[in-house]
Amino acid sequence: MSDLPEYRLQKLAALEELGIQPWPERFTSTHTLAAATQLPDETADVQVAGRIVGLRKLGKLTFAHLQDLEGRLQICLKRDNLGEAYKNFHKIIDIGDFVGVKGAMFTTKTGEKTVMVNEYSFLGKALRELPEKWHGLADIELRYRQRYLDLITNEESRRVALLRSRLTKAIRNFLDGRGFIEVETPVLTNQASGALARPFQTHHNALDIDVYLRIAPETYLKRLVVGGFTHVYEIARNFRNEGISPVHLQDFTMIEGYSAYWNYQDNMRLMKDMILHILQTVFGTYEIQIGDNLIDFSQEWPTVTFRELILQDAGLDINEYPDGKSLLAAIKSKGIQLEHENLEALGKGNLIDVLYKKVSRPKIIRPTFLTAHPIELSPLARRNDVDPSIADRFQLLVNGAEIINAYSELVDPIDQRQRLEEQARLRHQGDEEAMPLDNDYLRAMEHGMPPISGWGMGIDRLLQVLLDLPNIRDGVLFPLMRPLGE
Repeated sequence: MSDLPEYRLQKLAALEELGIQPWPERFTSTHTLAAATQLPDETADVQVAGRIVGLRKLGKLTFAHLQDLEGRLQICLKRDNLGEAYKNFHKIIDIGDFVGVKGAMFTTKTGEKTVMVNEYSFLGKALRELPEKWHGLADIELRYRQRYLDLITNEESRRVALLRSRLTKAIRNFLDGRGFIEVETPVLTNQASGALARPFQTHHNALDIDVYLRIAPETYLKRLVVGGFTHVYEIARNFRNEGISPVHLQDFTMIEGYSAYWNYQDNMRLMKDMILHILQTVFGTYEIQIGDNLIDFSQEWPTVTFRELILQDAGLDINEYPDGKSLLAAIKSKGIQLEHENLEALGKGNLIDVLYKKVSRPKIIRPTFLTAHPIELSPLARRNDVDPSIADRFQLLVNGAEIINAYSELVDPIDQRQRLEEQARLRHQGDEEAMPLDNDYLRAMEHGMPPISGWGMGIDRLLQVLLDLPNIRDGVLFPLMRPLGE
């Protein structure tokens, strides 16, 4: 305790001398702070609680502000009303302490709703000082590390935290209302499957086997469709052992949903309805200001094919290149510089993805459906009946970000085995993002699947786009950070 402020320890001792419990058991409130600000004057016996974030003494009066996550309320203590308790208040109270008060509502001459305190209860001693304010970029890392302080001192951080909760609730309500059933699937898996990404690997001591943190719940949700679920979804924590950037997290929240008897076009309609529902429910509008662009989501959402987009932005027809090696040579001949640690090891599908993210994705601002992905980029998607070189797939792009990824699922176990074998070959060649062969999932497929379409949407990414957050970690309460001193 040597680094704790001495004056706060003295007030802790004063609490004990007065017989006041510094950290009592409970307090009963009649209203939240936000609700109390809406009460009419002279409402009596109002009981509220919160953290003291402002305190000023004016002669025989003391004004303070109580705060919680959703509101702030002024309280007033008058020496003539409280007597000895008024003196004791100043002996024991510091900024940051928690108190509960009981009193009547009134409005000050400046128009501020206030509680005239008849009695107060001490509810929690803060032994450390709160930061007075944040100073620009130098404090961003500290805000991530000590999010609790950020929430106390930063109204915008409180707003983002509340919006994230409301957004998730809106999605749940929408899907539940459309007949979807929410489930949970394993986080620790025997195979790193469900998406093209590098996994986190660890060891299960009791079973003496290597296991992986799930990349995505896809193959397990499809197993449930085999088992009889028609519409199913999961709000899943996913993990991908990849690079850090302002738009990527290693652990993130994804919502995935699957529908039997649907194709990807059914899900295009569902996803548009869901996004519009989110906007109206959470923001009360279809128009969102993102950077310099006011985007009206109620307008038409254009559809563009993957081939058209790459041809337009890079001057390359991806159908002309049979493999990753020939495509990489063409990319280099165009003078396009791609950022990847091992381009030569990538298969054609992953190489196309890296190219698209470099030359095309940043240019797409309004909500746009990207379709007809090369089949090499979609090992779990259904081949198009007319053109087997492309997948029945779409992505929703907004302001240069991928919001939703979806496709008609591959339900042919023979085709699926061939694709996973090709993925395993690429993995053996050094493509760490390629999928391993998953015999257990193939066995499930061999028991019979109906037509299926599925989709995935990152909550963190959606929140970043809609709120125009500079860093995806701004929308995460406790992002992963390197330990201090390392």
